[in-house]
Amino acid sequence: MSRQASIIIGLQAIIIVILFWFLVFVGKDEYEEANSEAEEGVETRTLIADNNNDNKGAATLILPTASQLQSGIVTAKLQTTSHQSTTASFGTVEAIDGLVELRTRYLAALAEGNVVRTAIASAQQNVNRLTLLNQDDKNVSDRVLQEAEAALKNDQAKLAASTTLANGIRDGMRQQWGTTLANMATQTATNNVLQQLLQYRTVLLKVTLPFDATPSKNTLLLVTAMGAQGQAIKAQLVSDAPQSDNTIQGKTYFYQAPANNLRVGMRVTANLDAPSKAVTGVIVPHVAVVWYANQAWVYQKMTAEKQGEDKFIRRLISTEIEIENMQPNGWFNTTGFNASDELVIRGAQLLLSEELKYQIKNENED
Repeated sequence: MSRQASIIIGLQAIIIVILFWFLVFVGKDEYEEANSEAEEGVETRTLIADNNNDNKGAATLILPTASQLQSGIVTAKLQTTSHQSTTASFGTVEAIDGLVELRTRYLAALAEGNVVRTAIASAQQNVNRLTLLNQDDKNVSDRVLQEAEAALKNDQAKLAASTTLANGIRDGMRQQWGTTLANMATQTATNNVLQQLLQYRTVLLKVTLPFDATPSKNTLLLVTAMGAQGQAIKAQLVSDAPQSDNTIQGKTYFYQAPANNLRVGMRVTANLDAPSKAVTGVIVPHVAVVWYANQAWVYQKMTAEKQGEDKFIRRLISTEIEIENMQPNGWFNTTGFNASDELVIRGAQLLLSEELKYQIKNENED
């Protein structure tokens, strides 16, 4: 091949490469432009027919009835209910084996004291008899009388020791279990409250309440085992508890509750009725609540101006009071909602998603 032919072939190759890259750059710009136009021509799908933002900052969505049915949106009406404010706290189911042991020792000390008292009475009679005989011309020697007097003093010392032991056990019970339970345990005739505890028909609870709480016999306390989904159990006040709970600050009290579902060592949540009057409001069901921006919201359904559509307003609710022992359970609200207000109980998360999708679409158009 001649030198001239090689040069021609090389120039042709260079021209081909230049044309290829020219087509690549030109085609890239045209592709991006066409793709951008296609994206602008695609509208974000949404169930929202209209969106207003004039309800005190909460979104208002207008949905056709057909869209609601297709999306499975379900609503329910609120009902008026009353709520007694409560003081929430915690407690434990106490083992009473320590109280039973102290009671057994105390009663044993009392029984021993009674035996010694009987011996003292007999010894005293013996001393009196021997004294008369000794005084009657020494019919009994002084030594025999002295031995009888020594036996009497020995029995009296035993009585003092048993009395001291019983008093010490009783004082120990008061320090650990309080005066009320100590008095019950030191009675020879078993108290009804103690009898139920001993027979395991009831259990003893130690509940820690806030310092400003003042429970009484007429104040209702409801307890629930932690992690249990059963109904709350009514507990009755027994007495103050002299020892505190190491894990919680507050005043401690002993309560008695049925032993059905409670076991020794269980932790329980406790709700004490406050002395204030019951207030009226509505319970917003848990299933109606969606969380957005660290706040709890619900969608309230209202009639729209156009036939065949409904208006859904996203509204903020209060989460200060949670009701778990009623049906439906949820958040108790005293203001902002009325009975028969209709809330979305299924599909609220979908409405929030559609609302946010609509907002993103508007931002892109801007």
